[in-house]
Amino acid sequence: QVQLVESGGGLVQPGGSLRLSCAVSGFTFSGAVISWYRQAPGKERELVATISSVGGTVYGDSVKGRFTISRDNAKNTVYLQMSTLKPEDTAVYYCNTPARIRSGSWGQGTQVTVSS
Repeated sequence: QVQLVESGGGLVQPGGSLRLSCAVSGFTFSGAVISWYRQAPGKERELVATISSVGGTVYGDSVKGRFTISRDNAKNTVYLQMSTLKPEDTAVYYCNTPARIRSGSWGQGTQVTVSS
């Protein structure tokens, strides 16, 4: 059974940092493209970052230069290091694969709140 479990969210002050984790099981992680998405209240889900099987990365315009996606194939985990956080980064963050996105399957996500 394919599972992606997000963790690491929380409350952080503007300008702070947070690292999210996405633990993956049920498929060959090393060959998978994994993306982070986020959804703020009242807004559509948006792409934050994607990492390919060989470590190539793509970022959404709003997070370029502030967020870094990485993967540890030995731990079947993808990370999202978030720095210089802004209130507009407040959202539920999800990780997912292209196949699961096409099928409409999403996990619980992890809440990130940026507020003073």
